[in-house]
Amino acid sequence: MNEPVILQSPAHPISRRDVDPDALRVIFRLHHSGFLAYLTGGAVRDLLLRRPPKDFDVVTDARPGQIRKRFANCYIIGRRFRLAHVRFPDGKTIEVATFRRTISPGLEETQPSEFDPHLLYGTPAEDARRRDLTINALFYDAVRNEVIDYVGGTADLEMKRVRVIGEPGTRYAEDPVRIWRVLRHASRLRFEIDGPTAEAIPAHGGLLSTCPGARLYEELNKDLLLETGPVFDALRKFGLLRKILGRPGEIYEEDGPLYARLRELLLLADQAKAAGEDLSLEDMYALVFWPWLEPLCGEFHPDLAKVLGDALFEAGMRTTIPRTMRANVVQILSLVSQMRRALRTGRWRHSLERLSHYGPASRLFILIDQGRFPEEGESFGPQLAKAFPGGPRLEKRRRRRRRKKRRPPEGFSGPAPSS
Repeated sequence: MNEPVILQSPAHPISRRDVDPDALRVIFRLHHSGFLAYLTGGAVRDLLLRRPPKDFDVVTDARPGQIRKRFANCYIIGRRFRLAHVRFPDGKTIEVATFRRTISPGLEETQPSEFDPHLLYGTPAEDARRRDLTINALFYDAVRNEVIDYVGGTADLEMKRVRVIGEPGTRYAEDPVRIWRVLRHASRLRFEIDGPTAEAIPAHGGLLSTCPGARLYEELNKDLLLETGPVFDALRKFGLLRKILGRPGEIYEEDGPLYARLRELLLLADQAKAAGEDLSLEDMYALVFWPWLEPLCGEFHPDLAKVLGDALFEAGMRTTIPRTMRANVVQILSLVSQMRRALRTGRWRHSLERLSHYGPASRLFILIDQGRFPEEGESFGPQLAKAFPGGPRLEKRRRRRRRKKRRPPEGFSGPAPSS
């Protein structure tokens, strides 16, 4: 497609009133300085679908230095391809990127100090065609109130279809994470996957294992913070959970009832997030691993936290979960296990309630044990008090006290006194 399809109002539903005012300020200031500046990416897609965008990104033909000169609140980030972050007093950041072109693999390996950044810059058409999906490669010109489409994204939105730009196998080989993005967008939007786009996934899905573990962690976080269940369904369907989660993912793919238990928990979490409840990444990772680790939690271990930590460490996950995150998840799951045991036995140490992870564990205990999200202010303590009106049986750690033997008085020659 050489010339773009341009949709003018009322052929599209976007209004400037739907666009973040700070994003409009950035666009119009760049326009008044003689530059092109468009809204781009997921914001345009969501506005066309009449959904509230998560963020508003801007793309322009201005270079990073030119952008910084026009915004006192602008900061440049990045080494190879530099981005401008325009910050506003309320903590909001509008990301502004310069139009890019696709570069050869050889240049991708060049060190930033040896690389001419001007080779990255391109035209609006080149920038659109280098992107992953057609539905994410649309531009909105707020000055003229027009939608600009170089890749057929508006037609795919009409057809409710997710399609890779270019030949799918080639694009997956360039960046295997594109497979994950295809499944994520199709699942969350309830769209179909274009035939060739879907057919190339089985042959290239294994390439996810070659991606850096830190990058897989970033992608997994995107799924856990928003709607999770449908994306996990799609990853399981294509056999990709094991590429991401290692042994737990393999078990979830092979054990239908166990995955059904995970799916039930993810559905409850998705409903809670949709209702505005705050579930942290630690909460979500704990839910993801609970069905797999629950058998260990049902057994008695003198040091359950160590057992759970060892299981996570030896799971063979390609995703690199930071040590602090793993430790937090282990502490939450250990507390959840002790709460479930306390409701059966009445044994509980009140000192556990002073731990920093007690609140998240209490919330997840109710979600896991009772299949619902807790009401405001609800916690494990009152439930335990209701189950044991006379008070729980306090668990105390047994400490061995060493008695010192009494020494006989100096000069005493008889037998030593018994201790």
